Amino acid sequence: MVDTDNKLNLSVLEVCKTAKGVLNLDLQNHVQTLLGCSKTQLGQALLPYAASFAQAPISSFLVGAVAYDKLSEQYFLGANLEFSHQALSLVVHAEQAAINNAWLNGAKEISSLDITAAPCGYCRQFMNELSNAKQLKITLPTGETSLSQLLPGDFGPTDLGNQESLFDSAPVKVVNTDGLSGELIGHLTQVYAPYTNNIAAAELVMTNGERFYGRYVENAAYSPSLSPMQSALSQLAMSGEILAEAKLERATLVETKGKENQRAVTEAVINSFNKALKLQYYLIDVKQA
Repeated sequence: MVDTDNKLNLSVLEVCKTAKGVLNLDLQNHVQTLLGCSKTQLGQALLPYAASFAQAPISSFLVGAVAYDKLSEQYFLGANLEFSHQALSLVVHAEQAAINNAWLNGAKEISSLDITAAPCGYCRQFMNELSNAKQLKITLPTGETSLSQLLPGDFGPTDLGNQESLFDSAPVKVVNTDGLSGELIGHLTQVYAPYTNNIAAAELVMTNGERFYGRYVENAAYSPSLSPMQSALSQLAMSGEILAEAKLERATLVETKGKENQRAVTEAVINSFNKALKLQYYLIDVKQA
């Protein structure tokens, strides 16, 4: 956890946990008052609290990231998430978690990212799918840089003939959605999958009725793509839930008939922490424009 004054830690951490890592202006002002920091210092000040949400049973290396959207004036926290006894390629990196948190919660774009350590190449590539990647500012404990400086000679969406980008893609029309919740259908329409066209999303339902959602996020380099269940589990973790202890009642995966490729990875990550949780699986059709 965070190693400043314990009472202060708990106050700030509780704010972040209750807000599920999404801080609007009112919460920002409250946290600034608690921490005694300025608005320009807030992103860095939030990093230890973001990192406290990390679950890293393999590496024991806790990473925090804080994304800021100047258009909605909100901060979005993210932390790394690892799955025991599964391939390392299934982990969710903190930068992915923060961007995912922002995307799922209505951010317009990511203006800047604060990170506890320099981003790995995988994360730099993931960020390069953003609509404003070339303008993205990155602040590390060692100082400020940009994605353009960290990723020279980049490979991105346009190299594969894709004119869309993450945070700037057209809504999708889906059909044959009987049995799905309205919120899950809404997330399906916002999926970003320009390379496989597999419109896929996930829903987690807890025994108390609380729900968490995830969407499929593809990347021009393919391997930094984020599966819908990883996306949803990251949201669950950002609410303060420990995966192995979370009281989950139902897990649902929906993907596109004829394009499906997410069932195996979804079952793998679920089985890593809850072998009793059964997956409800649906196939849908996508209405062509």
